[in-house]
Amino acid sequence: MNERETLKINKSGHLEIGGADTVELASRFGTPLYVFDEDYIRKMMRIYRRTLDDKYSGNGTVLYASKAFSCMAIYKIAQSEGLGVDVVSGGELYTAIKAGFPASKICMHGNNKLIKELTFALDNRVGLIVVDSCREADIIDKLAGERNFKQNVLIRINPGVEAHTHAYIQTARTDSKFGFAVADGAAEDITKYVLSKNNINLRGYHCHIGSQIFEKQSFVLAAQKVIDFMSEMKTKLGFEADTLNIGGGFGVWYTDEDPKLKPEDYSGYLCALIDAIKNKSAEHGLRLPHLMLEPGRSIVGEAGITLYTVGAIKDIPGIRKYVAIDGGMFDNPRYALYQSKYTVILANRASEECTEKVSVSGKCCESGDLIAVGVPLPRAESGDILAVLTTGAYNYSMASNYNRNFVPPAVLVKDGKAEYIVRPQTYEDLIRNDEIPDRLK
Repeated sequence: MNERETLKINKSGHLEIGGADTVELASRFGTPLYVFDEDYIRKMMRIYRRTLDDKYSGNGTVLYASKAFSCMAIYKIAQSEGLGVDVVSGGELYTAIKAGFPASKICMHGNNKLIKELTFALDNRVGLIVVDSCREADIIDKLAGERNFKQNVLIRINPGVEAHTHAYIQTARTDSKFGFAVADGAAEDITKYVLSKNNINLRGYHCHIGSQIFEKQSFVLAAQKVIDFMSEMKTKLGFEADTLNIGGGFGVWYTDEDPKLKPEDYSGYLCALIDAIKNKSAEHGLRLPHLMLEPGRSIVGEAGITLYTVGAIKDIPGIRKYVAIDGGMFDNPRYALYQSKYTVILANRASEECTEKVSVSGKCCESGDLIAVGVPLPRAESGDILAVLTTGAYNYSMASNYNRNFVPPAVLVKDGKAEYIVRPQTYEDLIRNDEIPDRLK
């Protein structure tokens, strides 16, 4: 295993994260278990915030992207590091509010926000709402009017940049459920529509070109296209945007097929983006917009791992060897969804040489319940502790109770000490909302 900043192999040959022995964590907290390194999370947050402060004169806001991993503890960390957050549902918003996060620093997204979600957002006076349909603009205008204030909004637009990533996570194409395309005039039309509303204050635009992107040029091109559009709107409509939210999507290392970036390398991505915004704004004679970005995966992805216990092992000669774990697609559905690749190691034998390739299968009643396929491991035995790396983003947040399995708990590690940030579920939790109609009793 190539050791990374958050992971080490100790003298016992065990994997460590944040100074904590993962074998001891598995023994204390059980498995499956999500584990997060607090110092790594904070370092990534600081890199983005300090780069904005240094290279963009502090005229920007880093919004932690809740969808990567949402719980009250992560919002407390974001608040203490001077970040805002973006949320995409009433549930994420509620979690942030309950954690004491200031609503004025919350930006709310979503392509089909429910009326009750928008009502909750306006009742709590969230700082920004990103408009993604004409209907949504109507609802916000009505709700804000009933509360006698103007709601600040952005409009989500599609600049037509196709980043080189999985088709399911490209979001700025003309054919997308998100946003309004610049190319066909829809972005201009929605701008006119929102400007006509009495109780909405249009601040600017939002775009997000996709996820797991390593190309600086994709972000640069998107920013250039959006600023070109902003200049058009100033010329045609007399509207000069004062805010640009460029989204997120910075890639992280999952396997050695991916670039292995150091935390500091992400500053370079942001610097290239900032230079493009400055140059394009100067070219069009526009004031520099307040710049927002929404990193999520790059903040928590490599900060997290998942620990499992190996159970059944099934070797089908000449075909495949399955190493089954006590988790599966209910705690990590990304292979089933995207055929996502992971690096897998035996945490209790982390220094041993890999001697075979196996498929890591889960315990769900699904043939497609796989976590990793064709990954190198030492010869695994039942009872081994298996670690899947880079699971801090889109694992807990996408987990389910499929087959009435538990969503695993999560712990936060700092200086070798671990504490729950998400407690374990119980069987009682699984049936808490069940009801039996009287006619069935």
